[in-house]
Amino acid sequence: MPPRTPLGKAWRIILLGAPGVGKGTQADRLCERLGTCRLSTGDVFRAAKGGNEAGLSPALRNAFQSIKRGELVPDETVLDMVGERLGCLNCSGGFLLDGFPRTVAQAEALEKLLTSRGVQLTVVFNYVLPLEQIAARIGNRRSCSGCKATYHLTNQPPAAAGICDHCGGKLFQREDDQPELLRARMVTYQNATKPLTDFYHRRNLLVNVSAEGTPEAIYKRARLSFLAHS
Repeated sequence: MPPRTPLGKAWRIILLGAPGVGKGTQADRLCERLGTCRLSTGDVFRAAKGGNEAGLSPALRNAFQSIKRGELVPDETVLDMVGERLGCLNCSGGFLLDGFPRTVAQAEALEKLLTSRGVQLTVVFNYVLPLEQIAARIGNRRSCSGCKATYHLTNQPPAAAGICDHCGGKLFQREDDQPELLRARMVTYQNATKPLTDFYHRRNLLVNVSAEGTPEAIYKRARLSFLAHS
């Protein structure tokens, strides 16, 4: 993404939250309205999987190899990927990190990297939602087998049941969106994230935001929560 003109001050944001709370939607709104540069490790991983290995950067090539072997991408490789995007971290419009850091080790390394660049975080938004509501959101999520568009059977259903509006592909439910696997994912996420939220709470950066309601209501709640926190 090219450098952007900040709308007011430059915001430097980290987003935390379990799968299904709507971080992606909130990231879009925050970037559009605050003028921040978005860096999503999920997007980077998808680019690595879909790209030509010969044209990848060294860190992306290592990530590609891990993904190809069916392994998790190591912390060191993820940090190298972020380090290759120092332009984003120094963007005049600020930045928004979505999907990173995921561990305290990554958070500590990021803190050291930002300090070396004379950059300070503004806020860490942690979106929270009861497990039952997350299960309802994700359990009704469907993806297109063709163009990968996503739908929600209640909130954003396709015009024809089971058929993608865009390409006519067949819709399916991801295996890890099924209820029995979803609960296991949530427990894993909560156990892994508690040390990370504690880390940012100790630095007076963490702002918990209820992810209930419409995307616009959640966005406004985050802004008000930040003002009250600061």
